[in-house]
Amino acid sequence: MTDSAGIPGGTDAAGGEQPPNGRKRRRLLRWIGAGTGLLAVVGAGTGWWIYSKLDGNIAEDTSAAAELRRYDKERPVHLAGGAQNILLIGSDSRTGPGNARYGQDQGTQRSDTTILLHLPADRKSATAVSIPRDLMAEVPACLKPDGSRTTEQFAQFNWAYEWGGTACTIRTVEAMTGIRVDHHMVLDFSGFKKMVDAIGGVEVCLRRPVDDTEAKLKLPAGRQTLQGEQALGFVRARHSLGNGSDTERMERQQAFLGSLVKKVQSNGVLLNPARLYPLLDAATSSVTTDPGLASLRGLYELVRGVRDIPTDQIKFLTVPRRPYAANRNRDELRQPDASQLFQRLRADQPLTIAPPEATGTPAPVSRPDDGDGDRDGDRVREEAAEAEAAADDKADRPGTAEPSTPVPTFTGTTAGVADCR
Repeated sequence: MTDSAGIPGGTDAAGGEQPPNGRKRRRLLRWIGAGTGLLAVVGAGTGWWIYSKLDGNIAEDTSAAAELRRYDKERPVHLAGGAQNILLIGSDSRTGPGNARYGQDQGTQRSDTTILLHLPADRKSATAVSIPRDLMAEVPACLKPDGSRTTEQFAQFNWAYEWGGTACTIRTVEAMTGIRVDHHMVLDFSGFKKMVDAIGGVEVCLRRPVDDTEAKLKLPAGRQTLQGEQALGFVRARHSLGNGSDTERMERQQAFLGSLVKKVQSNGVLLNPARLYPLLDAATSSVTTDPGLASLRGLYELVRGVRDIPTDQIKFLTVPRRPYAANRNRDELRQPDASQLFQRLRADQPLTIAPPEATGTPAPVSRPDDGDGDRDGDRVREEAAEAEAAADDKADRPGTAEPSTPVPTFTGTTAGVADCR
């Protein structure tokens, strides 16, 4: 039997004739159900493939973890539960894809940039402390790549990475600060460029044009967006930007990182899958981390804890230091300022950041190139430290006003500050 359209009829559950439209509707629903199931399977499969790919991108630093376990009893203990300290290392290695163009591989590498990132337990702020490459420090006995061990010595900070890699750098930082390093990440030149390109570039502002052949950087004055290659030149240049000191280079790196944080926090990245996936792919394939962070879940937990921090609470500063007395081309910690900074971070206590003009800190000056490519340091900042020490001494004398404990202020900037450099 057929209906008026020539479509074969059927019977309903009671044995009667079933309306043809009802049969067509059931058939359509079956197709929709099958299609939805197929999309779910494909979606789940695609999601798992993406997760597996990103998770597999991350390089795990097992050798550093083993070396740190060897010295675990000597390492600092945690004083503040919930807080985390992460050491970020920018390697100047010329090995690996895309890095050879920045110089000949001499078989060694040093930490081009080292930043200690402190995340407090409440995750309402973040403090990034730059450690100068040429800061003099006690470098412990470390395991070299060839299996031998160095002797403990007082040396330039970035030699620790050359001699003993990440583990040696971490132990040097811990000995210097008394702060336990919970995690670490190492990023090379090529990885840095990939991450900048993945978010569509980072905006900077220059007071004057730049033409630096050594850094392969030529830029006009004003506000502009830098892509990967330009961005790398910008954060590494020393000879054509500012006074040529490593101090200004670190300040420029901090300003760049502040702009990068604002870009990543913007809806244009975090809520845009077309930009978020390339960023995750670039980030996971560009870093080497400790086992605790060597998974997509580990990195996600880290990012989730800091993604909502206001930019004016993301603070950048450099360890207080002055020219090293025995060699003016090197730096040493300026006390008591450095110890006070380390104590605040160790105990997860707040601190305030202000620009040099607000803290009375003299502007940095350059010193001659020492021949190995490191321009160093600041003008001596002892006047401010002496004034602070005198005030503290007066407050502690019998018969004087009750000493107060204000939140200390250190020279630095925040991610919320945008100015021309």
